[in-house]
Amino acid sequence: MTTGFAAALGTWRDRRGPLARTLAAAVREAVVDGRLPAGTRLPSERELARVLDISRGTVVAALALLRDDGWLHTRHGSGSLVRLPARLTERTTPWSLDRGGAGDADLDLTLALTAAPHEAYLAALARAAERSAALLVDSGIATAGLPRLRELLADRYTREGLATRPEQILVTSGAQAALTLLLDHLHTDRRRPVAVESPSYPGALAVLRARKARLLPVPVTSDAGWDTAHLTSVVRTRGLRLAYLIPDFQNPTGTHMDAATRAGIAGLPLTVIADETMRDLDLRAEPGTEPHLAGPRVIQIGSASKTVWSGLRVGWIRATADLVRRLRRSPLQAQLSPPPLEQLIAAELLGDGLDEMLADRRARLRAQRDHLAGLLDGTGWTYTLPQGGLSLWPHLGPTTSATDLAARAARLGLAVTPGPHFAADRATLTHHLRLPFTATPDVLSRAVHLLRRCADPEVHRFVTA
Repeated sequence: MTTGFAAALGTWRDRRGPLARTLAAAVREAVVDGRLPAGTRLPSERELARVLDISRGTVVAALALLRDDGWLHTRHGSGSLVRLPARLTERTTPWSLDRGGAGDADLDLTLALTAAPHEAYLAALARAAERSAALLVDSGIATAGLPRLRELLADRYTREGLATRPEQILVTSGAQAALTLLLDHLHTDRRRPVAVESPSYPGALAVLRARKARLLPVPVTSDAGWDTAHLTSVVRTRGLRLAYLIPDFQNPTGTHMDAATRAGIAGLPLTVIADETMRDLDLRAEPGTEPHLAGPRVIQIGSASKTVWSGLRVGWIRATADLVRRLRRSPLQAQLSPPPLEQLIAAELLGDGLDEMLADRRARLRAQRDHLAGLLDGTGWTYTLPQGGLSLWPHLGPTTSATDLAARAARLGLAVTPGPHFAADRATLTHHLRLPFTATPDVLSRAVHLLRRCADPEVHRFVTA
């Protein structure tokens, strides 16, 4: 064991600096890289000193640094275990994004991603492994989804007021996979446009563009919501038959569709794909009980990627049983189906412990949303504080280009996404910026400090240089 531990550290002695700090850094890197799994029990101090050919005092000092920084847990009489510190595991955004992630950026606010609920996910993974024996004697080929997961999702819809049977659920490898499968079946006449919100989720816009869909923007704003009169008009005058909408805490505006608007849209002679991936991210003090956007021609899609973790590639379609059967016959369905073990993990996470996990996540996101809002005071930027979702959608003013501001921020090491990225025509929304509040308060503070510098006319020349 000692030899394997030493090998996992690599050529740590070649680095400059005091040996104790260098050794501690090597252990941290080995844990992050996976060369030294969290939970590994360390050899004794005496044995480590012998194998690493350093003094015992140096080992003691290195272990003390790791222990103080949360990378080591020591129990008297039981030895020491390496671990990931709480600041990495108890957070709402992946740790890697705080270390950059968009090219050369030091700070990355381009992605509104949630981190895994660390302890809950590890526990779910262990329970899923215990249940996996029956899967291994099956074929493993794609189905409509594991029966337990379909039943769980159907029951959840029913409890929320939308009566659903398991045969109305089709499990997919994420919401974009669900959208891809539905478009392949529904969007067969490319002469007819597809209505999308403006702004809208770029991932969905990319899927639509890949299918050569003609996009027909329907305005949605943080204060006024959806322009249903415009949508009704284009249904009647443009032969519109299909729309993609995000009714719950819309991405990126955070707008929440009221009951009257839901009823009006559901009554149109229009097939609506309702993306509900943000529905559980309700940040009101008392989460609401608004009905689903539902009707005879409304299809719901959902995903665990925003609620649980972006790495859990499990989504679903809720539709009529007949449509689910037809989608099952699509040659794409097998390609867009998640592995059985992923579905087992999703069933564990979306089961009995979901409410507790969501309550913790909502509290953290609510605090970070309010922190970001406070940081923007005095900028002159305007926005409506969203009741849910993952981001703010500030308007920078009529004279400030979001694209130019993003370019200046990039020169200072901050990556942000300007409004045109969320536009169906890629040319409008030029004065808006999406700012996710999934990042830690420290990262948000640093990011807004840089944005303030970039927005200050006095430093434009410096930033551009």
